[in-house]
Amino acid sequence: CSSDLPIFGGRRWTALSTASLLIPCIWMSVAVQNPETPYSVFVIIALLCGFGGGNFSSSMSNISFFFPKARQGTALGLNAGLGNLGVSVMQFLVPLAVVGGLFGSFGGEPQVLEDGTRLWLQNAGLIWVPFISVVAIAAWFGMNDIADARASVRDQAVIFKRKHNWLMCWLYIGTFGSFIGFSAGFAMLSKTQFPDINPLQFAFLGPLVGALSRTLGGMLADKFGGARITLWNYALMAAFVFVVIAFLPGESGEGNFWGFLTAFILLFFFAGIGNGSTFCMIPAIFRGEWNARLQRGQVTEEQATRNANIESAAVIGFSAAIGAFGGFFIPKAFGTSLAMTGSAEAALYLFIAYYLSCIAVTWWWYARRGAERPC
Repeated sequence: CSSDLPIFGGRRWTALSTASLLIPCIWMSVAVQNPETPYSVFVIIALLCGFGGGNFSSSMSNISFFFPKARQGTALGLNAGLGNLGVSVMQFLVPLAVVGGLFGSFGGEPQVLEDGTRLWLQNAGLIWVPFISVVAIAAWFGMNDIADARASVRDQAVIFKRKHNWLMCWLYIGTFGSFIGFSAGFAMLSKTQFPDINPLQFAFLGPLVGALSRTLGGMLADKFGGARITLWNYALMAAFVFVVIAFLPGESGEGNFWGFLTAFILLFFFAGIGNGSTFCMIPAIFRGEWNARLQRGQVTEEQATRNANIESAAVIGFSAAIGAFGGFFIPKAFGTSLAMTGSAEAALYLFIAYYLSCIAVTWWWYARRGAERPC
């Protein structure tokens, strides 16, 4: 969806893609009230919710055109950090919303469980309807289409030939993928490893910390360089996965939930830092690419500036979408590890290996002396 921004304009695309989220929210509120609703319907609803991810990607591409290079890390980190607060808000708000009839007769009848508990599961979708409506209207009347940022699909599709697009996708899966994946899998992992703990009381804390730290990551990257912050950040993420493993129950004991929770919250914190710093790297990388062509006399200064802006915006949007696959792979890795070994350790060691590969990529191409694209 990020490629649609330079075609339709940031204002129109943001407003329309935001408004489209009303469809899955309302449809889900109807579907959950009928116990005979087939699974395929919920799959379609989930696919329609994917427009939310596309909306996020387009917003990151959109905002990259507004700010000078010295402030892009902070601006992108702030935009993404506030956007990612939705994960924490959802995990905190939805459990509260489904226990009461917030919308009266309009919201429908409650679902009654075997123990007599009444739940309004439809509120999980309806609670977002007023917010989506207000934001869509605000985007339509308050945003700018940025006419200077117009580019065709062909202009943007060139990023699929750019090595640094795929390298940054790899790095961003490690940061945003970790954030969204841990957000999806933390509660399940907590419940399986510490059955006496109610994970819903703590599930929102990690995403909250990760979303807030994203802005800090952008600010640090603006000041010290995106590659340097990203490099050390991955080292710390790998270290705290080892800490998580140390507090898991196993042959040596029953584990320690509070140590496990603290280590995981720090993992969320550094995932947020890395989210901000990797996005700061992308504009710098593509400015360097096109400045090199400018120095070789292959393009004019105007062409170099325009192409660098278009490609960096497209890569920001595309990598943001690719990073969301972490929301599938991390819970799947936890589930597979638990099913095969009875422990989450295998999945966690896999994450450590991934973070080590990200350290190698960051150091070789972006952080070492003489790197191809220092940033």
